Amino acid sequence: MEKINTRFGEVEYDPTNLLHFPAGLIGLPNLRHFIVMPNKKEGPLFWIQSVEEPEMAFVLTDPTNFFLDYLVVPDGGERQSLHIEEDEKCFVLTVVTVPPDQNITLNLAAPIFFAPRTNRAIQVILNDSNYSSKTPLPK
Repeated sequence: MEKINTRFGEVEYDPTNLLHFPAGLIGLPNLRHFIVMPNKKEGPLFWIQSVEEPEMAFVLTDPTNFFLDYLVVPDGGERQSLHIEEDEKCFVLTVVTVPPDQNITLNLAAPIFFAPRTNRAIQVILNDSNYSSKTPLPK
């Protein structure tokens, strides 16, 4: 077990259970290893905490909790990056932004594909889509 100091206090983690982003996050290519933080409140949101930069953490969610018709799937190259086959399970997640005015948005234009078997994830930019990086939550 290893420890880091974060905004959540001291966090102990098992390095073999880290969530690995081989290419980092978009705009943050050096952030490649994350701890999935246990959710203290019930609900659809959870945190991932960077191991490389402990001051960096992100809120994620499954976008279908809010947008039932949101459907994106990884292509062959993305599945190769995730080290999964065509028929293997892959979850779609989105980054949640909670600004000071509390008008929460989801980044539907750049989803994260997560493969639970390999514990790998990639963030992609959807080309030619109508999705926004600041999609407000439905009322």
